[in-house]
Amino acid sequence: LRNLPNNYTRDGLLELIDEEGFAGRYDFLYLPIDFRTHAALGYAFLNLSTPADAEEFHWRFHGFSRWSIPSSKMCSVGWSHPHQGLEEHVARYRNSPLMHDSVPDTYRPALFAGGVRVPFPPPTKRVKPPRQGTQRMLV
Repeated sequence: LRNLPNNYTRDGLLELIDEEGFAGRYDFLYLPIDFRTHAALGYAFLNLSTPADAEEFHWRFHGFSRWSIPSSKMCSVGWSHPHQGLEEHVARYRNSPLMHDSVPDTYRPALFAGGVRVPFPPPTKRVKPPRQGTQRMLV
């Protein structure tokens, strides 16, 4: 997802996605947050559970602009490259500095099963802290 309002939070985006009829139809969401400004970067990675869900989501959200906060941005929906699918996203992030204990949960990728948040698989190696910005985060 691109062109998201920078003041959106992960919970706000999840609420919008659910309200638009996609509750329980996704298994991964990551809304990148700037560690220094604590604002969203304006894009997100969402994995829909089935190809049909992904097509319907694209139809519903491409050009979307009815945000719950004031914004003139129009959402753009595309395919993630090179990471496509739940396994790829989990592999990409499970050992990422984003999963370090110093990073607030709301800044991390989230996994879901049947519409319920589930724990991320544990890392397979030592997770290093992020290089910058964590000293200002509230944990």
